[in-house]
Amino acid sequence: MKIAVLYGGTSGEREVSLSTGKGIIQALKKNGHEVTGIDFHPERLDELMKLEADLVFIGLHGKYGEDGRIQGLLDIRNIPYVGSGVLASALAMDKAKAKQIFEKNQLPVAKGIAIPTKRHTHQEIMNLIQEQFTPPYVVKPNQEGSTLGLTIVKNEEQLPEAVKNAVQSDDTLLVEEFVSGREFTVAVIGAQGEEEALPVIEIIPKNDYYDFDSKYKPGGSEHIVPAHISDSLTEEMQSIAVRAHQLLGCDVYSRVDFIVTEANRPVVLEVNTLPGMTPTSLFPDAARVIGLSYEQMVERFVTLSLKNKQ
Repeated sequence: MKIAVLYGGTSGEREVSLSTGKGIIQALKKNGHEVTGIDFHPERLDELMKLEADLVFIGLHGKYGEDGRIQGLLDIRNIPYVGSGVLASALAMDKAKAKQIFEKNQLPVAKGIAIPTKRHTHQEIMNLIQEQFTPPYVVKPNQEGSTLGLTIVKNEEQLPEAVKNAVQSDDTLLVEEFVSGREFTVAVIGAQGEEEALPVIEIIPKNDYYDFDSKYKPGGSEHIVPAHISDSLTEEMQSIAVRAHQLLGCDVYSRVDFIVTEANRPVVLEVNTLPGMTPTSLFPDAARVIGLSYEQMVERFVTLSLKNKQ
């Protein structure tokens, strides 16, 4: 097939997306497809308006890629693409909205508030936070990925810088209680209504938490897959992951991140509709455990996407 791969982009996750795109392009070529790579930029939309392809594989992360905008453009062009549609992409990217949906459906999430930054001065934002939270707590942009702009505030002196960092990336700031525990993730794959969770992965970051360096630098974190946890906790997390994926209306694949507290209570952090596909990424690690090579995993995404669009 003629498959176009969109990668790069203009978000803070551009470098990650370049690596993701490279991996996807190589896999598709090995699988015998005719591949066109497009380093996407919103000022070069003519590349998409003229695009002739049987399918688009979106290897973008963050703004203009993972948030539903590019999906909407492809829908207008009536070009099928791999992964979730406009609404699911937008909801998953908007962490506050996703949390509201999870809470209403009894999925466990951290207590938090969303603050629209354009309506308040930095001082007003800090006052709102201090009224409702005591350290430690997390300050992060509402719609940014890869922990960009995230700060774990351990003492009040860190708050001004934390607000400044988060505000630079987004016009809504999310504040959450800090949930201490072990970090896990669950990959989900399948047609809508037929999703299955892959083996649970425990992430052991070399830094204090699973930050940008831990995610993408070689040796930045250790992935234990399948995780060394009880069958009951494994099943609970897999069930919650599939439910979270379905509640947002995700399609083909996603990855759901968790913290598990010392009391063995899983807490949903977020759903990634376009998780990283770099050499150090988590989804390919989980796929390998069930016998899917990187190339086979990519082909499964392609097959599922075409089946859904028929």
